[in-house]
Formats: sequence, structure tokens, C-alpha cells
Amino acid sequence: MHVPTLFASFLMGGFECSSHRRSDGRRLDLLQATGHDAHAKTDYHTLRGFGLRSVRDGLRWHRIETAPGRYDWSSFLPMLHAARDEGMQPIWDLCHYGWPDGIDIWRPEFVDRFARFAAAAAALVRDETDDVPFYCPVNEIAYWSWAGGDMAQFNPGARGRGFELKHQLVRAAIAGIEAVRAVDPRARFVLVDPVIHTAARPDRPRDRREADAFRMAQFQSWDMIRGDLWPGLGGRPELLDIVGVNFYPDNQWYIGGGTIPRGHPQFRPFREMLAEVHERYGRPVLIAETGAEGEERAPWFAYVAEETRAAMAAGAAVEGMCLYPVLEYPGWDNDRHCPVGLLGFPDARGARPENAAMAAELRRQQAIFDGMTSPDPAAVTQWIAGAAE
Repeated sequence: MHVPTLFASFLMGGFECSSHRRSDGRRLDLLQATGHDAHAKTDYHTLRGFGLRSVRDGLRWHRIETAPGRYDWSSFLPMLHAARDEGMQPIWDLCHYGWPDGIDIWRPEFVDRFARFAAAAAALVRDETDDVPFYCPVNEIAYWSWAGGDMAQFNPGARGRGFELKHQLVRAAIAGIEAVRAVDPRARFVLVDPVIHTAARPDRPRDRREADAFRMAQFQSWDMIRGDLWPGLGGRPELLDIVGVNFYPDNQWYIGGGTIPRGHPQFRPFREMLAEVHERYGRPVLIAETGAEGEERAPWFAYVAEETRAAMAAGAAVEGMCLYPVLEYPGWDNDRHCPVGLLGFPDARGARPENAAMAAELRRQQAIFDGMTSPDPAAVTQWIAGAAE
């Protein structure tokens, strides 16, 4: 059985930090919309009360680089200091779908500017904190390439250019990793993308080849970063550090449309998906995002946790599991209230209401996962037996 040691806590909370422009041109800023930027210290303190000592959080590049090479850290320093003061271990997203206006994402300038920004951010984190830093250089390259490069759902608003955008984002991720390592060789990196399963409907067996090809495409970004695919982009094995996988209730679907729901015979067990990623890359795995809406949030979290324990009992090197988003937030497209995660919107003092069912499930799972690193051998043996059931 794999015993995790990489992060301060196995269970984590993730703060939605998207900062992209929608198809109508409106800039989103979810750290501001959820109030996390103003109440980071209170939020971190609350999560520590649940035993969550590691988090995913983010920088807003578009707010920091006010002119080429000119950085205003006032939107980030309070969060960095709050994490330090609360003893929180963050994984900082450097680019979560958004970039400063005036940069053409299709040109080499995008890669160069991002690398310089990443280096500057790493230098600041190095100088302001003592612990080994963790970064996600470019979030969800595969999804961003599809949504922004093929479907025009958000920036850069293109169609039919998804593979080209994927190349550019991979270049940026590689340049960012190398720039950060030059500043702080201790840094660790989580390369985050969704894991999916696609299938042909039983009455359409002719779609099986397309379904399998679509499923295999989920590995392209990681393969590029490792240098297995399109090595001219600069990928190398040592660049693929920690593989971050995102898994939601709609990550499995039929070719041609229709979600495959949990419990359906064609729904692929998550433990198999984790095992496939670990076997393919032989790298530590982080469940970087998982969550559901409404009444499904607690049952879904329980399912993912149970599947994770089963995968770990079979040897998959899973190092953590992040409830994402941990805060309710306004929807990207229409500002609807998205009832997700553990905590709601803040009052004037930063206090947030808890979702009782999610809070109870989180505490239950925290108690179970605590057995993984218990100093009592009997407790570990009991944990292994429970995970294997």
C-alpha cells in the first residue's frame, strides 16, 4: 500500500481562482467574487479546523503584471502572508485561464511573459516563506484547449485551434517550470488536467473507436510535458513532477452526448482511472479537484474517497485529495449560485455558513485518512483492510 507523505494533509480545500474572459468579453475574478481575497486568513483558519492544512489557491496574473515586466503584488501578498501565518501549505496556480490584456496568446510573447512572471512570483514566495513551494503552472491545459481553442466558450474564443492552443499552453507550462526552478530549485509542480471516460452507446457500437480515441486524448498534455509526444516543444521526463487529476460527476459521457451517471454499468470506477494514470507515468498523483453540487456533494465526496483508498491499497501513489471548490461561488456564465463545497458566501467579518452534510462527511473522511499515517501499526492494518473491501 502507498502511504502518502508529500503534503501537510491528505485532504485539502481548493479555492476557485479562475480569471478568464468569457465569450462576451467580461473578465471573471472568482477570488474576488467569493470574497476569498479579502478573507483569506479567516478561510485558512476555518479549513485548519477541519484538519485541512494544504490548499489549492491562485495568483491573478492579470492584476499583478500591470505593464510588461512591472508587478504589483498587492493582490497576492495578503494571501501569501495569511497562508504563512496560519501554517497553511498552498499549491499556487500561476495561470488559471486568465492573462493580462495586451498579450496575444498565440505569439511567442505569451510564453516569454509568463516565464518572467512565474520567476518573479517564485522569487517573492521564496523570500517571504520558508517551506518548499508548490505550483500549478498552467491549469487544465486539455480542458482550456478544448473550451477556449475549439468551442469558443472563453478566451481566446477560438474554434478549430484546440491542438494549436494546447501546444502553446504546454510551451508556457514548460517555460514556467524552468523559470521557477532557476529561482528556487526546491519547487515542486502539479500538472493538472481532468481524467475522463468516454464510451459508445450500446446501440451505436460503431462509435467505439472514436470513444477510445477521445479517451486517450486526455493524456496528451502530460505526454507533451514529459516529452513523449511532440518532443520539439521541449518536454522532458523530469518536468512531469506530480500528476494532478480532476474528477467530477460529468467526467464520463457517451460519444454523441449524454453523461454516464455513477452507478451505471458503463460508469468506469474511479479506482481504475487512478491506477491507469499512476501506471502510465509512475509519478505521484494528486486528486486536484473533485466535488459536486447540492445534495450530491457529500455522497460524491464519499464515493471518491472510497475509490481513492481502494486505489492506494492496490499501490497507486495518490498523495492527496482536494475538495474543489471548497467555497460556493457565482457561476461563470450567468452568476447563478453554485451550491458546492463546504462553505458559503461570507458575511462582513468573513464568517461563512457551513454545509452540514459536507462538514460531517469531511470530518468522517478525515478520521479515516488519518489512519494512513498513524504511528499505531494496528491502526494502519485496520485502515488497509477497510480500504481493500
